[in-house]
Amino acid sequence: MIYDLSPPISPALKVWPGDTPPSREVLLDMKAGANLTLSSLHATVHLGAHADAPSHYGKDAPSIEARPLDLYVGPCQVVRVAARRGSVLRPGDIAGGAIRAPRVLLSTGTFPDPGVFNEDFAACSAELVDHLHERGVRLIGIDTPSVDPFPSKDLPAHQACLRHDMAVLEGLLLAHVPEGVYELIALPLPLVGYDGSPVRAILRDLAWRSSSIATSAPGSK
Repeated sequence: MIYDLSPPISPALKVWPGDTPPSREVLLDMKAGANLTLSSLHATVHLGAHADAPSHYGKDAPSIEARPLDLYVGPCQVVRVAARRGSVLRPGDIAGGAIRAPRVLLSTGTFPDPGVFNEDFAACSAELVDHLHERGVRLIGIDTPSVDPFPSKDLPAHQACLRHDMAVLEGLLLAHVPEGVYELIALPLPLVGYDGSPVRAILRDLAWRSSSIATSAPGSK
């Protein structure tokens, strides 16, 4: 089972107000008689499902090509949070408090339509980031445009991620994913000097891996 967490990229996809929406320029078109079809993409790097680089919120911090790829691949826990619109999530908002993977994706349900930008999405507190770091979390992801509230200028959640060298994924689709532990694959492009990158974020059911290993084991049928 593979869960796709990335919204389709088209002009209908909303980006942060004032940022660059996606647009396509067709340079060659086979339907118009060209020998092939060739396109250019113009858009923000914070497009749909995307990874923030530390340089996005830290003046002298690394850009996206310098981030270790193992941050974005490996065991990952999806946690559903009973979040209110406009709320700031704190450690107590994680039901049960059990963190079982070094990557955590928060499903808040407060940014339900990537084609409509609602500013009152839920976000993270610095205390929640600290709490997750203390439990060994290396990456935090969320189903909203930002881990910080829309009006925030000092970006406390981003700054907490910077202090702890935690990776950040934003703009994920998580409503269709049951809670649990999966394998995350969400690799950013090696865009030299850039402050972020779109990702094709997917989750693979770890039961698939277990059954695959069992099937390939010596003596298995």
